[in-house]
Amino acid sequence: QVRLVESVGGLVQAGGSLRLSCAASLPTYSTFAMGWFRHGPGKERGRVATIIWNEGHTYYADSVKGRFTISGDNAKRTVYLQMNSLKPEDTAVYYCAVARWARPSYRNPDNYDYWGQGTQVTVSS
Repeated sequence: QVRLVESVGGLVQAGGSLRLSCAASLPTYSTFAMGWFRHGPGKERGRVATIIWNEGHTYYADSVKGRFTISGDNAKRTVYLQMNSLKPEDTAVYYCAVARWARPSYRNPDNYDYWGQGTQVTVSS
């Protein structure tokens, strides 16, 4: 059974930092890319960041560039999301996702095969 286990989010003040982690119970060869999405109040689920393991490339939503960093260890099938300079608009449920194979785009949530249960991040002003 495939499981993606995310760390607990939390409540943080604006300007603060938080680190999320996600561990996938999948073979290494089944995790071509891992990413983070978020679903905020009144918004659609959107991609936050993606890491492509064999290339080492990372991609970010414009809204988080320079503030968030995705990293991880493919051998451990674990991905992290370091979130700095948090803003109230970052408030959302954050989801970890796995793409098993190469995709033409990693922005589309439909191109991911497995999902975590989601973890709430709330940023107070």
